[in-house]
Amino acid sequence: MSKKIFVTGIGTDVGKTIASAIVVEALQADYFKPVQAGDLEYSDTHKVQELVSNPKSKFHDNSYALHTPMSPHAAAEIDNVTIQTDKINIPKVDNNIVIEGAGGILVPLNDKDTILDLIQSDYKVIVVSRHYLGSINHTLMTIKILKEQGYNVSVIFNGEENKTTEDIIKKMTGVSILGRIDQEPYFDKVVIAEYAELFKERLKNL
Repeated sequence: MSKKIFVTGIGTDVGKTIASAIVVEALQADYFKPVQAGDLEYSDTHKVQELVSNPKSKFHDNSYALHTPMSPHAAAEIDNVTIQTDKINIPKVDNNIVIEGAGGILVPLNDKDTILDLIQSDYKVIVVSRHYLGSINHTLMTIKILKEQGYNVSVIFNGEENKTTEDIIKKMTGVSILGRIDQEPYFDKVVIAEYAELFKERLKNL
């Protein structure tokens, strides 16, 4: 049975797109970013496509491609559009699919909906956590909200190891830790493929 995996983060610039590329490569999954805000000429979809080397993955168009790198609700207002969640259609595919969010789970899409409203009940959710002052709080809050909604939640740590931080997150949440993406000097197809091999078995067991 194909998996639908939603990749979210504890905030902006924590490594969701690199993590998404690794998961896509590991599962030879399709990729879909519902809302892209800014960087349309070199979007997250372009980045993942550039990093993935398997021949099976397909890359689906954004439902909303907004021009300004801001919170989606604000970027949409500048473009004179309103994001409507019922117009965000997850591609119907037989393959596994990775869906990448924008920012964290409570990032607004419009006056009432957030990224959380895009996560359907049958999705597996991967939270990308990166260490910074305040990241424990952001990670615990993100996981707490997701678990209260009944989602199957796993974590990928991104960046240099911080054992104290990681240990308390593990103890307080009890969620599955899929692994860590190290602070690499660069990411290319080879590096992504190496991480995909490391993560593959754990991702298959989600």
